[in-house]
Amino acid sequence: MLTGSAVTAAASSSTTFAASDRENQENVPPGPKGEPRFTATQGTRVALGLLPANQDRFPQQQVPLSQIPWSTNDDNYVDVPLVKMDPKQPTFTIHMDEPDTTRQKKRVLAKKISPSEKALILTAAVASVGTRKPLTPIDNPMDLSSGSPSIMDMSIVQESEQRINVNHVPDYIEDIYKYLREMEVKCKPKVGYMKKQPDITNNMRAILVDWLVEVGEEYKLQNETLHLAVNYIDRFLSSMSVLRGKLQLVGTAAMLLASKFEEIYPPEVAEFVYITDDTYTKKQVLRMEHLVLKVLSFDLAAPTINQFLSQYFLHQPASSQVENLAMYLGELSLIDAETYLKYLPSVIAAAAFHIANYTITGKTWSDTLAKVTGYTVESLKPCLMDLHKTYCRAAQHTQQSIREKYKSVRYHAVSLIDPPERLNLS
Repeated sequence: MLTGSAVTAAASSSTTFAASDRENQENVPPGPKGEPRFTATQGTRVALGLLPANQDRFPQQQVPLSQIPWSTNDDNYVDVPLVKMDPKQPTFTIHMDEPDTTRQKKRVLAKKISPSEKALILTAAVASVGTRKPLTPIDNPMDLSSGSPSIMDMSIVQESEQRINVNHVPDYIEDIYKYLREMEVKCKPKVGYMKKQPDITNNMRAILVDWLVEVGEEYKLQNETLHLAVNYIDRFLSSMSVLRGKLQLVGTAAMLLASKFEEIYPPEVAEFVYITDDTYTKKQVLRMEHLVLKVLSFDLAAPTINQFLSQYFLHQPASSQVENLAMYLGELSLIDAETYLKYLPSVIAAAAFHIANYTITGKTWSDTLAKVTGYTVESLKPCLMDLHKTYCRAAQHTQQSIREKYKSVRYHAVSLIDPPERLNLS
């Protein structure tokens, strides 16, 4: 096992990685067959490839799971422990229901009916036909003159679907919000954890999050999946030291876990291997997934900025443009960990809603939201100032995936809206 002092000494002698320096990307070694590591097009699918920071600088050593120091001792340095599983013992077994025809055959074989019994059954069936009564006629028969009765008026269905909001449960809305506020404190990453990482920086993390945004767009994943994956990464890095060559592997495993938790049809493991341009193997991704689950204590239901925005929209309905702009600002905060890790997700969501609402409508934080959340404009002021600066500098930021994502018509092109020069903080 490498000690913290040994890795620090090795890191000081190695070349410093600068995420903003595009010239360093040309020095990345080619792929297994000589192709470039960044993009590889195959038909309509795009492998986003190896991150610029994803280069091993130190020899790696496999550490058995039993020897992993699960405490948060800063002197302990662990790369990627390998968990050996017994290939003969299945992880789980799938119970397959038998077809109806098979069960019927079994019942027939189990009980043989004599010819006399068959005759009695047939006689009873014929007698029952004579005692059956016709169905009661319908008072208002269906008018079939206009076409097939199977044709439904879909406008009624669409109208009812639009009125349904799965988050709107009036009887429990206060309890849900209270629970989210309690859990966000429990699932909050450590502030300034990057200072204790000997081989990675905030710039590398920003590149990783920017890449995850592209992964989410490539596989049409929910925005909540991205927020959960970033939360898993920050909580993992708060407890474990990681080499820069394995940082993308951590992000891939976190996105896989978030997809399994949030998506109805999550991408398969092979898809995540492909999206990294086969930088890692399927076994490596699964081992890292196991390690991430272990470090997070299988606690994956973390409240996110996206969830709190949904709660705020219930208390103060807003236009689609305001909602999309608030979500855009919330995702911008995911890039810069050094600035926003000190704020709770509910605070960032409140600041994003305030700025979005003020930008579109000119309105500020309402008294209703202040009463529900307990946040006033004065208490949100530090986060409002930071988020407003991020909003103003978004066009000049090195990472542009989030801005490109919200340029689409699906999000009303809110990333093209000019930010206000000043905020109303009264």
